Amino acid sequence: MDKVTFIPRLQRERDKFELLLNRVGFARRMTMKGVSGRLSIKDLLADILSREQFMADRMTEILHGESYSPSASHSALDNFENKFGYPDYESPLLEKDARNHGVTHKHKNIGVDDIVEQELAAYGNIIAAFEKLTHDQCLDHDLFYRIAEHTYKPYRRASLEINRWIKSITTESN
Repeated sequence: MDKVTFIPRLQRERDKFELLLNRVGFARRMTMKGVSGRLSIKDLLADILSREQFMADRMTEILHGESYSPSASHSALDNFENKFGYPDYESPLLEKDARNHGVTHKHKNIGVDDIVEQELAAYGNIIAAFEKLTHDQCLDHDLFYRIAEHTYKPYRRASLEINRWIKSITTESN
């Protein structure tokens, strides 16, 4: 993988996700529970926001020559979340694809528009940092894989759930 190939792939995945969100439309529908269990699209976006912020911050650390080590103990995991406000998604102590309900709870009183704005900023920070990194830095830090894990793989998971939900509410209304 190289940067020239990766950016368009990431952007295509992003475009597909944004088109789906645009199909959902109204902010009222974004907060309806039941998209995934008791979660709403807003909750799914909060999860994606925290994963993207995690990745953007790790990339900023790389740009500044700082090192990151996944939390190896539960106390380190708690300290990480207290420091950054989101889980250490790359810690072996966390289930890789599981949603952290603390993240959705933390965003409970934040409006959909604010979450969307923050999520767009986090995604923009990933792109900006990625463009500044050299190809060797991307390889040294396994960024092609890591960025995918924290951006378009969560988009795909959320998209499956949103599409399933749209289909179910469409079927119910017929």
